[in-house]
Amino acid sequence: MQFKLLTAAALLAVSASGAFAATYNIDPSHTYPSFEADHKGLSVWRGKFDKTTGTIQMDRATKTGTMDIIIDAASINFGLDKMNSHAKSPDMFNVEKFPTVTYKGKNFKFDGEQLVAVEGELTMLGVTKPVTLKVNRFKCVQDQRLKREICGADATAEFKRTDFGLNYATPAFAPEVKLAIQVEAIKSE
Repeated sequence: MQFKLLTAAALLAVSASGAFAATYNIDPSHTYPSFEADHKGLSVWRGKFDKTTGTIQMDRATKTGTMDIIIDAASINFGLDKMNSHAKSPDMFNVEKFPTVTYKGKNFKFDGEQLVAVEGELTMLGVTKPVTLKVNRFKCVQDQRLKREICGADATAEFKRTDFGLNYATPAFAPEVKLAIQVEAIKSE
């Protein structure tokens, strides 16, 4: 009898924790990874990627989650057509050979109920390296129009582009890059 009660309790615990797990689809009209990079020590160039897709799996009850983000490298946008064309060339993002930049978040970190970081791997130019996103803001709300939950976040990270083989104009242009991501995701039905 005691074994049956323990088994039932274990199954109830598993099903209860799974009840809070959810899949969220990235909203491409509200998600724009942007970056800042040095320009000869004179100024900071800023750009963004206009096309991002992916999914986030999150269980706030167990404080776990994963994410798979796909960025269309050809959607790079500096606000200047000539710079956009150069950034797509083999000198920089080589979008013909490497059409996507991906981020696979493997471990969500919470402080109480608040998501504060995502540990994962960034793949760019065919090179994969660990990159941790610091989550500066995170919130989920019920959207009245969609009748579904939407979660949003503001996240940042820093890395060296040269670690991924993006060596254009070094050392004249410093290799450090600041990444900022505004992201919104809609809970799947």
